[in-house]
Amino acid sequence: MSFDGHPGRKGDVMEDLRNLAWEVFRQVQEKRPLVQCITNFVTVNDCANIILAAGGSPSMAHDIREAAEAVTMAQGLICNLGAIGDTDAMEEAGKEANRRGIPVIFDPVAAGGTSLRRAESARLMRAIYFSVIRGNASEIRFLAGEQSSVKGVDAGAFDEITEENLPDAAKVVEKLAGKTGSVIAVSGRVDLLSDGSQTVILRNGTPMMARITGSGCMLTALVGALCGAHQEDCFTAAFAAASVMGICGELADEKRLERRTGNASFRSDLIDAVFNLTEEQFKERIKYEIF
Repeated sequence: MSFDGHPGRKGDVMEDLRNLAWEVFRQVQEKRPLVQCITNFVTVNDCANIILAAGGSPSMAHDIREAAEAVTMAQGLICNLGAIGDTDAMEEAGKEANRRGIPVIFDPVAAGGTSLRRAESARLMRAIYFSVIRGNASEIRFLAGEQSSVKGVDAGAFDEITEENLPDAAKVVEKLAGKTGSVIAVSGRVDLLSDGSQTVILRNGTPMMARITGSGCMLTALVGALCGAHQEDCFTAAFAAASVMGICGELADEKRLERRTGNASFRSDLIDAVFNLTEEQFKERIKYEIF
C-alpha cells in the first residue's frame, strides 16, 4: 500500500502518520529537549548542529565521571558505538536513563565489524533497554543474529535493502523489534521501521547522503531529539526523524545540483534544510508505505 504523502491505514485503524510526524517535529521547537550524545568524535559537531537545527539542545557529556549525572537533566540519550572507547559511560548513563524513563537511542556503528564491537554491542544490549535502535542494514542484521556483510561503518552490498529482499528484511526487523521491545529503524536507499506490530517503509532521501561522513549519526541525533520531545511514542518519533532526514536530504541535493557544488556544501545545506523545513514541504514530499 503506497501513500506518497497520503494517510496510511492497515488492519486496525492507524492514524495519519504524515500529520502525526509533522506534529512531533514541531514539538521539538516548542519543548527544546536536551539530548545527551555519547557519540564519536568524527561526527560530534554535525550531531550537535542538527539537533540545534531541529530546535533541540545538545549535550555532549561523555566522560564516565559525569555521564550518569548529566543524563538526569536530559530528555533523551544517544549511545553511538562509534565512540567505542566510551561504552562504560554509555552503560552508566543508559542505566540511569532507564531508571528515569528517559528514551535511550542506540546507534550500533559497525557492530559486526570487529570482535570488540561485537562484544560491546552485546554488552550494551544486555545492560540497557533501548527505546530505538537505529542502524544500517548490516548492523541491524548482525544484532538480529543474521549473517551480515558489514563494510567498515557502511552496510555491505549483500545486506542493502532492495525491492526484491524487502519482505525478508521486514521479517528480520520485526523479529528484532519483538525480541528487544525496541523500535528498529534501518536506514539506506529504503528506510524500514518497526516496533514489532507495525512496520513502515520510507522512500525519501538521496544517494548523496552516502557521500558525506555522519549522515547516519545525524539521523540518530534527530531521533534522539524527537524522542525527547515525544517520549510517549518513540515509533512515531523515529518515523518523523527518518522522514525529516530523507526530505531534507532531497532539498539539499536539489540545491547542490542548482549551485553545482559538492559534498561539503551538501552537508551544510542538509542542516540548513532541517532548520528551514516547512509543513508544506514535509507533507508534499513524504513517501511512505504501511508494510
